[in-house]
Amino acid sequence: MSELDRTTVGNVGVVTPQTLHFAEPLTLANGRTLPFYDIAYETYGQLNADASNAVLICHALSGHHHVAGFHPHEDPATAKPGWWDVAIGPGKVIDTNRFFVVATNNLGGCHGSTGPASINPETDKPYGPDFPIVAVRDWVKVQGYVADMLGIKRWAAVVGGSLGGMQVLRWSIDYPDRIANAVVIASAPKLSAQNIAFNEVARQAILRDPKYHGGHFYEHDEVPEVGLTLARMVGHITYLSDDAMREKFGRVLRSDGYRYGFDAEFQVESYLRYQGESFSKRFDANTYLLMTRVLDYFDPARDYDHDLAKTFAKATCRFLVMSFSTDWRFSPERSREIVDALVRADKEVSYAEIDAPQGHDAFLLDNPRYLAIFGAYMRRIADQLEAHHAA
Repeated sequence: MSELDRTTVGNVGVVTPQTLHFAEPLTLANGRTLPFYDIAYETYGQLNADASNAVLICHALSGHHHVAGFHPHEDPATAKPGWWDVAIGPGKVIDTNRFFVVATNNLGGCHGSTGPASINPETDKPYGPDFPIVAVRDWVKVQGYVADMLGIKRWAAVVGGSLGGMQVLRWSIDYPDRIANAVVIASAPKLSAQNIAFNEVARQAILRDPKYHGGHFYEHDEVPEVGLTLARMVGHITYLSDDAMREKFGRVLRSDGYRYGFDAEFQVESYLRYQGESFSKRFDANTYLLMTRVLDYFDPARDYDHDLAKTFAKATCRFLVMSFSTDWRFSPERSREIVDALVRADKEVSYAEIDAPQGHDAFLLDNPRYLAIFGAYMRRIADQLEAHHAA
């Protein structure tokens, strides 16, 4: 346990990413096999003597394993911390004085784990579009192997938002004995037709970029920046609510009047272009295609006669499900589908719908009520673990 007092709220500090190499072949849900693979990950806090205080963080579409703190050689005064630093650290919602936190970069990612940009041993060239399309169940299987390597038999909690929440659901279904608590935030039991449609528009933007080269752009020393920029712009619009965009940008112009052209004249146009162009420089186009398809395919009830309650029949963990009032990409109705199915399956579930103006992105932000509910749930887990050890 850290020497920091539990009441101290702070940053986890400097964290060095690590990599696990798996030499055993991995058979995927689609029937293909990877001969070997690497998984990048980070950990925060200390694992207790019986390895009962471990929490797994599952990332969303464009996320990765760097969820808190800073990397070596980064200046904390100027660098951005990990993507969920608001929730993870000493005294925070997921208190690293009490929990050992593990975050992985999923298979197919582009931040250190084996993915499309990795070398295909059969060709000695990057996999590119030949990298197999994986499934959420593949990610969860690999996360289980990571847990084995770290000596963790059962997670105190598995936590995730959006696509991360889908991984949490899969954990509760496929490995019920290895998860004590499931925290599902701003997620859904499967994508709606509208969500699949948005993903298809994003994919087409990439696929139709001349610099995509059928996915083999690495060999041409080019990046389909235009396609990836457009894909991110479309996605980013869906992550924000109308209220959030109105409050942040309104119809504010970048200059004093209309210029009667097609350059970025409104602040919102400039913002979207910046976000898209920035994203295109740090994310892999083939990974983006893969991740959106993983989202499309997720539908665990498909294996249980499309009965979501039956899908959760074997789950033994407790559930916390949270949604946000203005999230229209993963609306509260979708979270209530999960809750209703859990109730029908006679599972222990708590649900909170948070009033938040930011839309889907709210799960990443500092909303006091959201963090209070989330924090209370996590403190109860930590209190129960410590009471058990004291007994």
